Amino acid sequence: MKTNTNTHIVVIGNGMVGYKFCEKLLAKRKNDQEFTLTVFGEEPRVAYDRVHLSEYFAGKTAEDLTMASKEWYEENNIRLFLSDPVVDIDREEKLVRSHHGHVVHYDYLVMATGSGAFVPSIPGVEKDGVFVYRTIEDLELIQAYARKAKRGAVLGGGLLGLEAAKALLDLGLEEAHVVEFASRLMPRQIDDAGSRILQSQLESLGLNIHLAKSTQEIVGDDCIKGMQFVDNSFLDVDMLVISAGIRPRDELAKIAGLETHPRGGIIVDNGLKTSDPYIFAIGECALAHHMIYGLIAPGYEMADVVANALTGIDKEFLPYDMSTKLKLIGTDVASFGDPFIEEPACKTIRYENKAKGIYKRINVSPDGKELLGGILVGDAEQYNMLLQTCKNKTILPPDSEDLILGSRGGEETGAGVMSLPDDALICSCEAITKGMLCEEIGEKGNTSIDALKKSCKAGTGCGGCVPMVKDIIQGVMKQNGQYIKTVVCEHFDHSRQELLDLVKMNGLKTYGEVLNEYGKGDGCEVCKPVVASLLASLWNENVLTKDRAPIQDSNDRYLANIQKGGTYSVVPRIPGGEITPDKLIVIGQVAKKYNLYTKITGGQRIDLFGAHVNDLPLIWEELIDAGFESGHAYGKALRTVKSCVGSTWCRFGVQDSVSFAIEIEDRYKGIRAPHKFKSAVSGCVRECAEAQSKDFGIIATEKGWNLYVCGNGGSKPQHAQMLASDVDKETCVKLIDRFLMFYIKTADPLTRTATWLNKMEGGMSYLKAVVVDDLLGLTSAFEEEMQTLINNYKCEWKEVVDSPELRQRYNHFVNVPDKDPMIAFEEMRTQKRAKEWV
Repeated sequence: MKTNTNTHIVVIGNGMVGYKFCEKLLAKRKNDQEFTLTVFGEEPRVAYDRVHLSEYFAGKTAEDLTMASKEWYEENNIRLFLSDPVVDIDREEKLVRSHHGHVVHYDYLVMATGSGAFVPSIPGVEKDGVFVYRTIEDLELIQAYARKAKRGAVLGGGLLGLEAAKALLDLGLEEAHVVEFASRLMPRQIDDAGSRILQSQLESLGLNIHLAKSTQEIVGDDCIKGMQFVDNSFLDVDMLVISAGIRPRDELAKIAGLETHPRGGIIVDNGLKTSDPYIFAIGECALAHHMIYGLIAPGYEMADVVANALTGIDKEFLPYDMSTKLKLIGTDVASFGDPFIEEPACKTIRYENKAKGIYKRINVSPDGKELLGGILVGDAEQYNMLLQTCKNKTILPPDSEDLILGSRGGEETGAGVMSLPDDALICSCEAITKGMLCEEIGEKGNTSIDALKKSCKAGTGCGGCVPMVKDIIQGVMKQNGQYIKTVVCEHFDHSRQELLDLVKMNGLKTYGEVLNEYGKGDGCEVCKPVVASLLASLWNENVLTKDRAPIQDSNDRYLANIQKGGTYSVVPRIPGGEITPDKLIVIGQVAKKYNLYTKITGGQRIDLFGAHVNDLPLIWEELIDAGFESGHAYGKALRTVKSCVGSTWCRFGVQDSVSFAIEIEDRYKGIRAPHKFKSAVSGCVRECAEAQSKDFGIIATEKGWNLYVCGNGGSKPQHAQMLASDVDKETCVKLIDRFLMFYIKTADPLTRTATWLNKMEGGMSYLKAVVVDDLLGLTSAFEEEMQTLINNYKCEWKEVVDSPELRQRYNHFVNVPDKDPMIAFEEMRTQKRAKEWV
């Protein structure tokens, strides 16, 4: 669309969307374009933030909510008429006439008349004490009337209704009620289960919820005295706020002869033109794609589409995602994608914790590959990544429940926000994509939230995108080699990497020494495991000796994984998955003797569940006598090296994968790292050992071995990338030594190798340069340091078994060296499993 040298544009409506249109038009205007902008507003004040309207009762003033001052309009040569609604549009002459008689010519007219509160036709609705909840003036009236009211109700249990209910609580009424016609709260956003959780949370705050209630009459003489319902029940209230939905303000469009929908709304095309090509409609007055968009983000997008059109840029308004995240009276509520789709069109996964007021639901495609939608109540921390996963059709992990439960190992998995495509929409309110943010941060140097708010408006709308924007800031700065100071916690003013270097240079070997030298206070549950990890990674000494035992994670403290019910699991190491019949018999005898549940794990070894803590040294003793040792299933260390049968048995095998897997597992067993790591060796490219899903994986070729690194098979699977191809066994081991030491020295706490690589400046190219090409001149040191750790290895189980002092730790109670009487078992598939504590 081409505009004249000086294009006269009239905007009817000075709400959030009308203001945003003016702002966007001025920003997009080219040097040779000149606009005369005139804005008519019905309200007596300039545009203000209606999204955060309820904060008016929490102490914010009208000025705090103002989006732009009158001076802003003057500085940008915008004629602004307040308290002066347009009452007539002459489409033939292209003129508008206002209530106060102003007549203004337009070349293009933008209707941003918004919506008004829907007031149902209930007898008595006109009585004193009955209000709508829409404008600052409405709030001022409510606030004044509430001073003489004791019992208030809100008609409507949707988003606006619950916001109004919060207002009644803030105003200090003795009773506050919510009356909803539907059978649940927020019926358009959440399902029955989520609504029950939300209702419970709101009731705990003092709100009284009345569902499935149809109001027959508002009772009282001149003032409201109560509400009579169709079911003959009665609610005694002396104040009522109606928040039963919105109705598009299309009455002016009807008078002008524009096409409107029988149910309300000005009908527009994909370019937001009405039936008159010189008139646009945006915001809640517009009916686009057969619906009224009642959120601010699509309204802003509409403003952007029309601003583009008037500056000569083609852009369409596409069906808009109505996902939203809110905080209602202190409770997070979010929904995204298709929250209500049902089986068999999807597979639904639900998590509910009534004690904490948390409900989560995700809908996954029948093939388990895509996230279709979901609902979050009580805890919406994962909303941003779930929304992006849904919108970008990201392939899901094998265990889809990890999306809402997290990985049961507690590790950070996947690449996070930096793995999203550049066109991923991060700030919906301002239509800011990840690519736009990366440009602002990387090329323009806006490396703080405040700077980005000023430069591109990201985070200035609802604010829900701010956590993700912070992650992008860090991700871009790291990619650009900019230093980001990340301290361990309040007790250490150093990063893990800095602390590791300091501890190594000064030969510190206990937590007390590290805390005294470089820390302050007594430490916490964050820094203690971090220091424990780096001490083990540097010296590979027993984690339970000196003062190291109290700073270990609970599993490391007992060299076993604590399980549901209070018992422990025992996982002996079985290198490469190869085991003799005699050793199999011993495992069976031990399991039978100590009444343990047995299971073969995915890492090709046997897990023994249900061990009492005082039995652990006895079990270990029998296993050690049979030639077993600790499998380190409890530690941030090497877990398993999985293997296929290789050339020994398989007709496709080209190398002896079993022997190499055993060699690799024996070499790196007990090596502590920032997080657990896994490996595998496949005897041919058919990949039966799944080596490319491991932290480092080895695949046999006709010429030698291919080495892959930084794979992840957790909640966000990621293929490993090739570090070297067709190398001999000796070279492969050297490269693994270097790779692991580089990871140990530079990764943040609880960071798997895949995430470490994703956050690394230069990515795989840089990793190859350091590990293969010796860019930093450190490969010899890496190899020597790894060999030192290998030489220091001792089986931790055996050290406990051989030490009476360490064995004393394995009593449930100091004065009762017996089994825990609180643990009970039940039978499951002919084996025993622990129940909850009794």
